[in-house]
Amino acid sequence: MSNPTQPGSDQQQPDPWQAPPAGIPGQQPPPPQGQAPYAQPSYGQPPYGQPPYGQPPYGQPPYGQPPYGQAPYGQAPYGQPAYGAPALPAGSYANWGQRVASCLIDYVPGFLLGVIFAAAHVAALAIIFYIAGIAWALYNAYQGGATGQSVGKKMVGTRLIGEADGQPIGGGLGIGRYFLHILDGLPCYLGYLWPIWDAKRQTFADKILHCVVVKQ
Repeated sequence: MSNPTQPGSDQQQPDPWQAPPAGIPGQQPPPPQGQAPYAQPSYGQPPYGQPPYGQPPYGQPPYGQPPYGQAPYGQAPYGQPAYGAPALPAGSYANWGQRVASCLIDYVPGFLLGVIFAAAHVAALAIIFYIAGIAWALYNAYQGGATGQSVGKKMVGTRLIGEADGQPIGGGLGIGRYFLHILDGLPCYLGYLWPIWDAKRQTFADKILHCVVVKQ
């Protein structure tokens, strides 16, 4: 029987009392016990270049969110009516005559009386009716936005609503719409005439605020 430590034996057995070799020159020694290998992430951490566990890859939206540039799940794409608010038939929009009639009721009476008294050289009454005309116009603009119907719209049977949800646009936007009508009058009153041929019977102010006037 051959001695494993003598020359010529097939395999040498390591001496259990001898210290392990220091390692090959140029290589790193093994890490301490319980630690990850060198140039490797710690236990419980993702590999280098990968996002933390439970988070989406870099450049992707959080889990449960739609891709960037798309509408949230369950909502219509941007620029389109919300789901549950179908497009209105063409005959649902108020015609130009109805819009003119409601506008005359909502905005003209006070200013017309002020012009009459100014022409009669009754300055005090002219100023009073001008102020009253401004208050009347702002009141109707607010009511039209808050409830959908000003005094004039109630009388002619029309309603102001938002295109997206079919609901009143709010009192603040109603007053903003009143001042935006300035844009309708700038290019030779073209904006006021636009509902005659527009598919949704909108003025320029309506298009900016994404609202329409419909028959009640």
